[in-house]
Amino acid sequence: MAVLQEKYQKEILPKLMETRGYKNIMEAPRLVKISVGIGLGEAITNAKALESAEKDLTAITGQKPVITRSKKSIANFKLRENMPIGMKVTLRRERMYDLLERLIGVVLPRLREFHGIPRTGFDGRGNYTLGFKEQTVFPEIEYEKIEKVRGLEITIVTTAKTDDDGRLLLEMLGMPFSKD
Repeated sequence: MAVLQEKYQKEILPKLMETRGYKNIMEAPRLVKISVGIGLGEAITNAKALESAEKDLTAITGQKPVITRSKKSIANFKLRENMPIGMKVTLRRERMYDLLERLIGVVLPRLREFHGIPRTGFDGRGNYTLGFKEQTVFPEIEYEKIEKVRGLEITIVTTAKTDDDGRLLLEMLGMPFSKD
């Protein structure tokens, strides 16, 4: 069991029950999944982009990514229906907590001039999305071996009903939100 998962069950869950006044343990917000995705617009012209992005996502998450495909054609972008335009990985249980531990403990502190993550990434239902401009902030990625610097986005899905509940859960898990 991951350290963060154990901390949630033994410390955070009872504290959430007490502070929010939940009567049932199932009412308390918890993590459902973490989704990591890379958009690959260049995959339309460069088929090798898919291979290098797959290698990077596999190194970061420890799981093989799924190719996302376009739903419809857009002539201005030279995009046809069902063309590969990105990759994503959905992590649950152990791997989800492992990635969150690495994100909080290793990746975020490595960012230049880091003063906390913005509080504005919530979607209104307690889920949080965080974007990175480059995949090199993850220690698993070797800078010399990357083909191209790509951005990626991480979405943390919770069972929280409001942004406040989701923010409280993530803060208790150790997510360093900015003060403003």
